[in-house]
Parts: sequence; C-alpha cells; structure tokens
Amino acid sequence: MKRFSLLVAALAVALTLSSCKKEDVNNNDDNSSGTATLVVDFNYVWAMSSQPFEMNRALYHPISGDSLTFTTFKHYISNVKLVKSDNSTWDATESYHLLDLSNDASTAVTFTDVPTGDYTGIEITFGVDSLRNVSGAQTGALDPANGMFWSWNSGYIMIKAEGTSPQSASGPFGYHIGGFQGANNVVVTRSFNFPNSETYALGKDETMTVVMLANPARLWHTYGSVSNGETIHMPGTEATQMAEDFNVWTQLDEVF
Repeated sequence: MKRFSLLVAALAVALTLSSCKKEDVNNNDDNSSGTATLVVDFNYVWAMSSQPFEMNRALYHPISGDSLTFTTFKHYISNVKLVKSDNSTWDATESYHLLDLSNDASTAVTFTDVPTGDYTGIEITFGVDSLRNVSGAQTGALDPANGMFWSWNSGYIMIKAEGTSPQSASGPFGYHIGGFQGANNVVVTRSFNFPNSETYALGKDETMTVVMLANPARLWHTYGSVSNGETIHMPGTEATQMAEDFNVWTQLDEVF
C-alpha cells in the first residue's frame, strides 16, 4: 500500500510540472544553449483584396482608380530585435537591410547568430535611423551605390516606388520617400507580438521564420491619384503621410 501511495505521488508531481510548462508552438523541448537562425520574410500584397503584388504588371488602385505598373520598389528596414519572454531583447548587430522587389532574395533577411530561448515578438524599424543618415559614406545595404541616398540632403530614401501610369501627366511616376528629422521624420519603430500571444521556444540549430506582410498600395491611401503629382523627391508633409500609410499597415502574418 505504501509503495502504491509513493507511485501516485510521483505521478501527481509529474502532471503538475507538465501543466506549468509554457506553451511551445513548435513543440520543441530543446532550449539548450547555443545559437539558431531567424528569417524575417517579407511578402507583398496589393490593395484591399490583398492580391499578390507584382512588378511590371498593371495594378488597379481601388481608391484612386489609377493603373500603376511598377519598375522599382525598394524600402529599408533596420535594427531588428527579438523580444524574449522576460521582455528583454536580442538585438541584431549591424542590422540594416534594403528590400528590393526586383531581387526576390533580398526580401527574406537571415540572421544566423540568434541565441536559443523563448521569444514572444519582434521589433523592426522601418527606414534608417538618424545616426546612420549623417554618418557619411557607408557600405553594404547603406552603400550610396544602391541608389537610395540623397547626397544633396545627407539622408536616405527610405521607400522608393517608380513606374508608369496613364494617370501620370508625363507617363512615369517616381516617389522617393525620405526624411529623418522633426516633422518630416518618416522613420518609425514598431513592435509585433507573435500570433495569439504565443511563445516560440527556439532551440539550438533550429530556424524560426517570421512572415511579414506589406502593401505598396497603401502609399496612395491618403495621397490619392498620381495625377496629384507624379513625383516626390524630397522630405515633406506628403512624403511623411505616404510613409505612415505604408508602414502602419505592415503586419506580422505568421511564425513557424
């Protein structure tokens, strides 16, 4: 009888420990020390129907009624951080990334030195922080050779959208959205919780993929038709509004 009682007690302890274990969305029990991989994968949709965004194809804008054919769409993200379950963060080093839709590989950013652990969200800066805007000639994603730097203004173009439209008075359109100071600052940092407030237990040598959705149609959500002006090439009120409309819509889609 005593032996039976001890067995029942042991089972009770085991069940209690099991019920206290935090939720693990990838069903992985290995949280041992080491590093893992993070992939931040941006997908692009178009307008309210969220149809796939495509370059070099005429896309109808449901608010302005414009037809827009994109030849260029690029934008910067930077300072990527993962939020841990204790609200501290893992900060990616030298985290500046140019997402160029003419180069599919550039829209999925990979980090290979992520510590294992429990993560609940991600923080992303849309644009390039003010310090790097005034740091002179740089390399990598921030190399002026990428065509995203205003030498005349000592600042980066955070979003570049170019193409053609029958609603453009001259045929082409070109919106170079930038600005990092005062009322013309278009740089914003946003935090995203993982879906359903889940915790992702990232184990050694594993890969976690965070899928983000962005919608280029949002640039014209407030601005309206390209017939209102087919070019913007400097910071200002309209550029700030376009960037806000684009960045605010961007959302976290899934984590796996």
